[in-house]
Amino acid sequence: MSATNEPVRVGFVGLGNIGHYHADKIVDISNVDIVGGVDINPDARARFAEKYGVESFESYERLYDADIDCVIVTTPNKFHEEYAVAALQSGLDVLLEKPLAHSLESAERIAEAAANAEGFCMVGFHNRFRNPVQVVKGYQDDGRLGTVRHVEANFIRRRGIPGRGSWFTNRDIAGGGALIDIGVHAIDLALHFHDFPKVQEVSGTIRSQFGTRDDYAYLEMWGDDTQSGEFTVDDSVTAMLRCEGGKTITLEVAWAANRSPNEEFIVRGTEAGACFDKADDSLTIYETGRQGTDHFADTEVQTRHEDAHKAEQRVFFEAVRDNVPPSMNTVEQALEVQRVINAIYRSHDEQRAIQLE
Repeated sequence: MSATNEPVRVGFVGLGNIGHYHADKIVDISNVDIVGGVDINPDARARFAEKYGVESFESYERLYDADIDCVIVTTPNKFHEEYAVAALQSGLDVLLEKPLAHSLESAERIAEAAANAEGFCMVGFHNRFRNPVQVVKGYQDDGRLGTVRHVEANFIRRRGIPGRGSWFTNRDIAGGGALIDIGVHAIDLALHFHDFPKVQEVSGTIRSQFGTRDDYAYLEMWGDDTQSGEFTVDDSVTAMLRCEGGKTITLEVAWAANRSPNEEFIVRGTEAGACFDKADDSLTIYETGRQGTDHFADTEVQTRHEDAHKAEQRVFFEAVRDNVPPSMNTVEQALEVQRVINAIYRSHDEQRAIQLE
């Protein structure tokens, strides 16, 4: 749509928990109207229609043919391609929840469709919009950190499998487990801190140690622990990425681990370092000096709390309204993340480092 005062009209594909999570935030964004939704589940359609006062459909064609400007796709990973490609081919702009797809081949087809589309596709890596992350990037741009050579990326839960027996733990639908669910965020943020260099080599190991245990003790889960479905995915990952320019990334990801949780991202530069803790949005800058005498200086940075998902949505809707694709969270960047995920799985299967061209 061209720049106008008319509200952006958005439709939803996938009316489960993530769809409601996005829709609840959009309700508070001015000049954006939720028009309708699509889901194959009749109960999900009924709940969405009642809650938001809109129509809901079983097939995407009826929604895409309606008077809408864009869609938000929040389906299980396997179905991203079908709905996103059809939306792009219909001339709609798309906000696609992470990951880009359940497989590299599917992700490549989405990227091809986006490259040939009138509209654009933005991918839901909302952590880039957290205020402490933007401070780190600002310090990088100002040269305060010097040259950043290494990023430690951690996303470790003590117990946090998102519902054993759900689609999250079915490899055919999700495409993987902890790596593709939360590791995708860690990889994206680490590459973001490195300004998305070319990844040259990936070495990784995956594990599945907790998901099938009868004595899996937990306090709470993201989803229902039915245990009636499959658990055919990884629940923890360790990986090393070597990038152009001598840049490196170490990755530790786990849905479950017998250790304390850790969501720290440590950015190591030649002049200073930064530690961003995603768990509480805290940020510490580590510096040294020789003024007076040699010393360490650790600065706690305080930022205003803002909802990263809402910030992401605002950027998306502004881009839709202005008809200008956003420069952040691009399909090309999401495809690079997908290549890394694929390489980690290959590295584990083939027991060797994988070279990326």
